[in-house]
Amino acid sequence: MRIAVVGATGYAGLEVLRLAASHPELEVVLATGESNAGKSVAAHAPALAHLYPDLVYESTSTVLDATIDSVFVALPHGKSQSLVPGLRERGIRVVDLGADFRLKDARDYDEWYGEAHTAPDLLGDAVYALVERHRDELPGANLIAVPGCYPTASSLALGPFVDRGLVETHGIVVNALSGVSGAGRATADRLHFSRLAGNAEAYGLLRHRHTVEIQREINAELLFTPHLVPVARGMLVTAYARVREPLTSEQALEVLRASYADDPCVVVVDDPPTLKDPVGSNLCFVSARVDARTGWLVVMSSLDNLIKGAAGQAIQAWNVASGLVETRGLPLSGVTP
Repeated sequence: MRIAVVGATGYAGLEVLRLAASHPELEVVLATGESNAGKSVAAHAPALAHLYPDLVYESTSTVLDATIDSVFVALPHGKSQSLVPGLRERGIRVVDLGADFRLKDARDYDEWYGEAHTAPDLLGDAVYALVERHRDELPGANLIAVPGCYPTASSLALGPFVDRGLVETHGIVVNALSGVSGAGRATADRLHFSRLAGNAEAYGLLRHRHTVEIQREINAELLFTPHLVPVARGMLVTAYARVREPLTSEQALEVLRASYADDPCVVVVDDPPTLKDPVGSNLCFVSARVDARTGWLVVMSSLDNLIKGAAGQAIQAWNVASGLVETRGLPLSGVTP
């Protein structure tokens, strides 16, 4: 399949390029990056020089006329809305790694993103590509909305318990740690080395945009607080929910085992997962405990925010939509140490 990667100069776009190079069904014929048009991928990202010695970035608009079967769009919020309608009219499968088509109700974009959605008629056509929870909706899908990294980790941890009615659906608390690559390539004061090194910082308090995405996915109310930590990549989520009836830690683990018994990219572990366990892979590690004293369920998850939290999940969803084995071309082991 001939594919384009739009926004291929950012971290998620570069990761799509890297993973696509080892996928036997994907041929990257176009990579776009507005500020790097005319520059080679090898010069911009030397780590990919061997994979793409001759590929040169083109302007974003070239994708609208390109001879391609699928396009992976890795642009900041609001940018893909102007491209997707034209691409869909041409029958091109769109895999959007941004937030533009994750939410079904256009009013959520007004409230949480502060601006109106410019292609609301397409929101109902998009399939939310959290594969483990929407696998049956993906075959043949032509507009694929890849979840955010925080919603992926949070929903995979909490979803099985909310789905079964085992926990209260209000007052859920989600605390998350993320590597700085989740903030993208753009510079900001909080990303400067002198501020970040040896530091940890909460951000997006009370109104982080991923809050609504998690709430819509698991159909529950929650308080979400992300934290930036001084690592390049990786994500660790710890979430808390009140149990509705007595539940032991072993029973909680069994809920996870039963939920993900047939999911090759989710690993249920007895011990709490660490941030580093899944780095380099398309895996998500999950675990759980129940505190009988206080009546709280504690669920934990970890993933690589650029792979299972972005590019890897995009390819996993594309595989399912295309009728392929969902793990095709994806790394299923982390890097250790």
